[in-house]
Amino acid sequence: MKTPSADELRKIYPDSDGKPMADNTLQLEWIVLLKFGLEACYDEIQDVFVAADLLWYPVEGHPEINVAPDVMVAFGRPKGHRGSYIQFVEDNVAPQVVFEIISPGNRKKEMENKLAFYQKHGIQEYYTYDPQRNIFQIYVRFGEQLVKYADMREWVSPRLKVKFEWNEVTLNIFEPDGDPFLSYHELREFKKHSLGEFQKNWAYLAKEQRKLKELQLQTKWTQENIDEAKQKIASAEQKAEMAQQKAEVAEQKAEVAAQKFEIVEQKIELEKQKAFAAEQKIRNAAQKLLQAGLSITLIAEALSLSAEEVQKYTER
Repeated sequence: MKTPSADELRKIYPDSDGKPMADNTLQLEWIVLLKFGLEACYDEIQDVFVAADLLWYPVEGHPEINVAPDVMVAFGRPKGHRGSYIQFVEDNVAPQVVFEIISPGNRKKEMENKLAFYQKHGIQEYYTYDPQRNIFQIYVRFGEQLVKYADMREWVSPRLKVKFEWNEVTLNIFEPDGDPFLSYHELREFKKHSLGEFQKNWAYLAKEQRKLKELQLQTKWTQENIDEAKQKIASAEQKAEMAQQKAEVAEQKAEVAAQKFEIVEQKIELEKQKAFAAEQKIRNAAQKLLQAGLSITLIAEALSLSAEEVQKYTER
């Protein structure tokens, strides 16, 4: 069987059902919030397709069986633009998660029919939210049925890992990492705030960098002073070492001089002793000669002394 071309498929499975995307601006804001918030969650994952108000044809050959969820998520399908989601063209992968944003134009019977449609065609998680009346409803598949979870104030989607917090005022939605889904206005405000914080932090960083450069310069000066002081200390140590060496040499010379002086003193003492001994011999000789009856004059001639010296030696 020949595979239909893209143009042929569009004729069989139209891209539009002629209905508006939203009935009012509030509904549109929530559809846009969900669509772009979910795309942001899976921005880096290539096989997660998110769409808003896109016709889904779940049954091949039956274009009359279709629905355009306000937002749908199909895991296992590549990103990219599509005129519609024709399931048999998408490897027969049905969207797993759908959202419907309720508006005053939605009738009870219409919503019951959508629930039955999603239940029949394999949706795993189905969420509805009425922003005007702040009513949030959760349906999760168990077997063949989509089972309703009533009054869940906090809920984490099993498939999306997205967190819903429903309070008395509104519904808050958070990405798996904890960041909130933000509207375009909130994103602009966040951007302004972030830019202001960035500029403030940039100015602070520039100031700190200047301080760091000044500190580095001061450190450089300090290091130069330290190096200079080290050189002076090394020079002083060298001079001290040389002085110590000179002192040791001088001490050695002093010791040698002291030894020489001691030797000289010893020699002088020896000469004194010799002189004393010689004088004693002369004295003894003079006295013996005197006792022998020689005169002072004869003794002086015999001992080669003067009369006064003989007189001194012979005195008792």
